[in-house]
Amino acid sequence: MAVGVPAETQAQAHAQAQAQAHAQEAQAAVGPRPGPGAPQKEPNVWGQAIAAVALFGALGGALWVAPYVMPGDHTTPKPASCSDGEDEKLPKAYKETPRAVTGEELCKALNRPDLARLLGTPQETATSASSSNNTAALTDGKVAEPEAEVRFDTYTVNVSATYNKLTTAQYIRLKQLGGEQYVKTLTVLGRPAVFSSDHTMKFEINLGSGGTGGPVQQGPLARTLSVALDPKDRGGSYDFTVWSESGALPDDDVLLHIAEKVLPAIPERTVH
Repeated sequence: MAVGVPAETQAQAHAQAQAQAHAQEAQAAVGPRPGPGAPQKEPNVWGQAIAAVALFGALGGALWVAPYVMPGDHTTPKPASCSDGEDEKLPKAYKETPRAVTGEELCKALNRPDLARLLGTPQETATSASSSNNTAALTDGKVAEPEAEVRFDTYTVNVSATYNKLTTAQYIRLKQLGGEQYVKTLTVLGRPAVFSSDHTMKFEINLGSGGTGGPVQQGPLARTLSVALDPKDRGGSYDFTVWSESGALPDDDVLLHIAEKVLPAIPERTVH
């Protein structure tokens, strides 16, 4: 005997069957749920370690490259450098004088990183460095006399080379005949040498009005150490001079130590 089912009950059963079917399809799409005894996935420890090493490597590389790509500290003044005068045409006297050096070579020898310390002013930086390939006065351009100069706030140092026939002994004699009171003889690196003092010359050039400026005036006192070009004193000398605008001078030992450092750096060669 057939038993009848109410229409409402049949509709509810049909809806429940459809909902269960949809739930099974969704579960199949995302995969099975882990059971209560399924282990949880542990973090990848080796992967984290490798990532950390890569991060530190990147930071280290950035720190190493930063000084080259980031703007530098422009507050610290750079020391003055010698101008490049290698292309300058030398006077004839330089080609005819054995062992003649150029002003550029003298400047490179004088402009030492420790020059300020040798002067007793280690906190200072050179404000200018220059050189020239001159010839001695009153020689009609026949005697080479290169020179170089380095300026600091306190002192100015000049070195020149004179390739004449005047020996150190003759120079000392001339100073004594002239009444020079501050002449002191000594030997520097096996070469005859002499300390002497003289005033610098100061003059002005008026570029605005086109005039020649005022007369030459006497400048501050300078101290000079003249060292023979060679131990046999066959003529010529290297002259190391220091002065300051205030008139103050360092001890003679200061100039002596500068000469002992600079002389070995001056090239001894023959110019053809």
